[in-house]
Amino acid sequence: MAPVLTSPLVSTQWLADHLGADELVVLDASVHTAGTGLETTWQTARDSYEQRGHVPGARYADLVEAFSTPDAEVPFTRPGAERFESAAGDLGVTNTSTVVVYDDSVGEWSARLWWIFRSFGFDSVAVLDGGFTKWRDEGRPVRVGALRSAPKPASTPASHVGDATATTTFLAGEERPLWADHERVLRAVSGEQPASLVFAAPESALGAEHPPIVPGSTPITVDTLVDPATNAYLRRPALEQAFASVLDADEIVTYCGVGSAACVDALALTVLGHEKVRVYDGSLLDWWRREPEALAS
Repeated sequence: MAPVLTSPLVSTQWLADHLGADELVVLDASVHTAGTGLETTWQTARDSYEQRGHVPGARYADLVEAFSTPDAEVPFTRPGAERFESAAGDLGVTNTSTVVVYDDSVGEWSARLWWIFRSFGFDSVAVLDGGFTKWRDEGRPVRVGALRSAPKPASTPASHVGDATATTTFLAGEERPLWADHERVLRAVSGEQPASLVFAAPESALGAEHPPIVPGSTPITVDTLVDPATNAYLRRPALEQAFASVLDADEIVTYCGVGSAACVDALALTVLGHEKVRVYDGSLLDWWRREPEALAS
């Protein structure tokens, strides 16, 4: 039986207690970046996963390619349902799995994958609080190298076509309205459809010179939501204080440079019980390419 989750976050102790449990799938979603602002580049962290180590039994989830739409105009554009099903199934995820995601940064990539899973109706997913940094710093076991064999989940019948039986390991649900697009953000800026716009990226990630951010935004950056000593999310009272200026909004749209740090804010807001949060997919890279300078002032 798969472990039961009671929160979007699980502690390192929870994961240590449940490692090896039936139907628990642990995913390393790390992505490494170089440069800032419009010069930012992103690389898969698979080599680091294999050479520097990972949580024992964890499988590498490639957000750069598998869990994105690589041919989209903006990096990390969320995948469609079929691509998501394929990527999740290839990692051994089934519809009865419990999934725990982590990364080796401040949690933006694990939160991004967590948000993608939830957007396709999969709720048995959580982020490892503190990520690989906290796990490693606590002296917990680390494995080096690739998994010895690919995961082999049990397949479940999906349909019958003639005499052939089609099988699948994972089926996505109907996509939930957890994403915002450019038009939704424009309506928030104009006041036509109000929403609090929350900017999650630290200013340092944008570089010294960059186009303006979305007008009317409230900066609540990821570095203010994570304890620098432990890499874990701040406790609830501190999170409530951080989001005090927007918590009463009927709808909150979070964004950052490309849509990863925005998911940290979205996760924190979910922990606080806010029920209408959207992530601007594409975030500033999408905004900057669409908006004339006069609007983004």
